[in-house]
Amino acid sequence: MDLRQMEVIVAVADTGGFTAAARRLHVVQSAVSGTVRSLERELGTPLFDRTTHRVALTPAGEAFVPAARATLRAAELARDAVEAVKGQLHGRITVGTMQGVWAGLHHALAALRTEHPGVVVQLRQAAVADIRQALREGTVDLAVVALDRQQQRGLITRLLSREDMVVVASPCRELPGTTPDNEVDLADVAQVPLVDFSPGWAIRYAVDRAFRAAGVEHTTTFEVNDIVAAAELVRNDLGVCIMPRSIADRFPDLDQHPFRRHAPSWKIMVVRPPGEVSPAVAALLNHIA
Repeated sequence: MDLRQMEVIVAVADTGGFTAAARRLHVVQSAVSGTVRSLERELGTPLFDRTTHRVALTPAGEAFVPAARATLRAAELARDAVEAVKGQLHGRITVGTMQGVWAGLHHALAALRTEHPGVVVQLRQAAVADIRQALREGTVDLAVVALDRQQQRGLITRLLSREDMVVVASPCRELPGTTPDNEVDLADVAQVPLVDFSPGWAIRYAVDRAFRAAGVEHTTTFEVNDIVAAAELVRNDLGVCIMPRSIADRFPDLDQHPFRRHAPSWKIMVVRPPGEVSPAVAALLNHIA
């Protein structure tokens, strides 16, 4: 068994098929199939169930893939350590993030590229639930995301910022209960159509949590997975949307209403799995402030 065989197995598991794995590894499909069959013969058990429609891990495959990931990661750390001693950083970092979160990440990535041009960064944007799972599986090296206390368990976190959310509405929309200071309550928002984000989004977690804490029932009228789409619905006065102020500021033509109390909020943090990090990841962490 060698590292290349492990890399092939992980690629098939990640992509869900031999053809997709071959494209990822830049080899022909027959090479991937041959490598998998060879390792399965060596192990004496199949790692994948093959059907005409899909490729799925067997119980043996489920056990093998996490161990293979850890081995590949250890080999990468060993290579990176040698490069660091030579004064050169290389390798690949996968960074997770969410839509609309913390523009400072872009500055950190630019600084890393200037300091260590040999480091390749892959940016993966997904819902917070998917990023958290990827951190635990080791397919993401670090992430800049919003996590609540329960979601932080088993991960190393560092707080970057905390931000309250506001209600974004069309200028022609008159929200019930609005004060002279333009403030509203969650109960007021519950009376009008609500544009909300998909389950798994950090904003959705925070908004649902705030409504529960306030004891207010609410109904989602529109559910979207894109910030621009949410703003467009609001702009056409089809509903209002609750979002962090930094995101709301991107749409200056829309009105912002702060909350009198029970304001939803989120905490932006840099998150990584426990354990030693590669020199390249450490370099990026130094630029995330």
